[in-house]
Amino acid sequence: QVQLVESGGGLVQPGGSLRLSCVASGSIVSINAMGWYRQAPGKQRELAATITSGGNTNYADSVKGRFTISRDNAKNTVYLQMNDLKPEDTAVYYCNADVLVKNDRGFRRYPAWGQGTQVTVSS
Repeated sequence: QVQLVESGGGLVQPGGSLRLSCVASGSIVSINAMGWYRQAPGKQRELAATITSGGNTNYADSVKGRFTISRDNAKNTVYLQMNDLKPEDTAVYYCNADVLVKNDRGFRRYPAWGQGTQVTVSS
C-alpha cells in the first residue's frame, strides 16, 4: 500500500556530509510524524531524528547539532542533512512514516518503513 524509498547514502570521510532523502508513495491520505532511525552492526535500531507534520523536531543526543531533519509535506518527503559525520554514525539508516491510508475496508493508520540506506564513515 505504502512505499518508502530512501536515497543519498554512501561512503564519506570523517567530518564530511551527506543528505538522505525519503519519498513516501501509495494510497496515502495523510502522514503524521516522519523520521530517521539507524542500526549499526550488532546493535539495536535507534532513533536519529523525527519531525511532525507541523515541523516540530526531536533528535538523539548523539546527533544534536550535527544532523538536521526537514520535510516537504507536499511531496511526502523527509530529509536528513548530516554534517560533521563520525565513524560511529556508520549504520543503515531507515526512513519511517506514520501514515494514514484508505482502502476498500476503510481507513488504517500504521508505521511504514523503508528498506534502508547504508551510511559508512571511514577514512
